[in-house]
Amino acid sequence: MVEHEVLVHCDAMTVYSYLLDGTNLPQWREGVRSCHLSAGVAGGAGARYQVLLTGPGGRAVAGDFEVTRARPGAEIEMNILAGPVRPKGGYYFSTEGNNTRVRYALEYHPRGLMSLFGGAVQRGLKTEVEQLSRLKDVLDRHQVR
Repeated sequence: MVEHEVLVHCDAMTVYSYLLDGTNLPQWREGVRSCHLSAGVAGGAGARYQVLLTGPGGRAVAGDFEVTRARPGAEIEMNILAGPVRPKGGYYFSTEGNNTRVRYALEYHPRGLMSLFGGAVQRGLKTEVEQLSRLKDVLDRHQVR
């Protein structure tokens, strides 16, 4: 498992609502070209998002995901549905005064040939969760409400 956490200067529901809306991904995650709701209802479990990422050599790569659990102000869990690596994970929130601590965790268990690339995959996932610092910058700078 890889994880990263940041302290955001917003209340937990503000951060939760912002992250639950997958269409916000291009605003804070590097390499996300687009994201839109493809199935289900936005804002809850079962919502599926079609994500287009910039992959190796600049080519487009799918990174679709599904929200599997959404507990308001507490957690958002998801499964990655497309791409060579399909981790499970989520965002976990805790209130600290007027601020929110956000933890982004991803877990991946490689099988078959992918197990040969375990170290590289773990480094890629670590880079992914560390982008949470960009979320902090976006929310702190714009005070999304």
